[in-house]
Amino acid sequence: MRSIKRFIPASFVVLWATGFIGARYAMPWAEPFTFLAARFVLAAVLLAALMAALGSRRATRKEAFHATGAGILMHGVYLGGVFWAIHRGMPAGLSALIVGLQPLITAVMAGRFLGEAILPRHWVGLTVGLAGVVIVLWPKLGTLGGGVTAETLAASLVSVLGMSAGTIWQKRFASGGDLVAATTWQYIGGASVMALASLAFETRTVIVNGELIFAMAWLVLVLSIGAIFLLMVMIRDGEMSKVASLFYLVPAVTAVIAWLLFGEQLNLVQIVGMAIATFGVGLATAQPTKA
Repeated sequence: MRSIKRFIPASFVVLWATGFIGARYAMPWAEPFTFLAARFVLAAVLLAALMAALGSRRATRKEAFHATGAGILMHGVYLGGVFWAIHRGMPAGLSALIVGLQPLITAVMAGRFLGEAILPRHWVGLTVGLAGVVIVLWPKLGTLGGGVTAETLAASLVSVLGMSAGTIWQKRFASGGDLVAATTWQYIGGASVMALASLAFETRTVIVNGELIFAMAWLVLVLSIGAIFLLMVMIRDGEMSKVASLFYLVPAVTAVIAWLLFGEQLNLVQIVGMAIATFGVGLATAQPTKA
């Protein structure tokens, strides 16, 4: 089991990085809150069926409450803010750069609310990792254009705060129960807040075509089930500051995938940034040397 768990962080980073594929295909054909509400409902239904098939233990009222709260923050607030900002014209590179603050914010919250000791080496690693993310994303920022407004910047900032707070909530209050049951309630929470946002702010117009179906299938199966299960395992077993630092590697892996699939630019500066980000994550996740 330990040998398998070694591959969880790398697998999570790769799967999480592919999320841009679904967003890239889906956003022209559906409004963000409507799309996310449907995605979370589908994920919850699939997980409920999986619970029945596996005979998983049902969550208690307390476990369901905390898992729902974590899901509202991790899925509803985080993804809702990111998708809404990009839908309103926020450059994806700038959005990713703001989201790149998440490991630092999570480390501060982990020290305050979980009592985790963040050593100077870890702070250096988190700072170096953020510098690497900036270098990787810098060529993609380009002309910011009209999509950068107070509203889109606020949505991006709220999204990163939501993800940080959600992972802390999950670690402190919702890590002890069955993973399948907890994740099911997370998506119930995310679907609820996205459904309310869709009713309040959108027309719920959806154009069903091959690209939208592919995006929905990919995001539900690969991201909402595959990547999130890996994240839940890491949150349960690891320190939050170390888990959060893995998000620094996502922009680099995303840049490589975009280069492979879509021929997007990948220059020497970005490759250097990837190396710096990887080094930073190595410092932040390094185990203390035993005397």
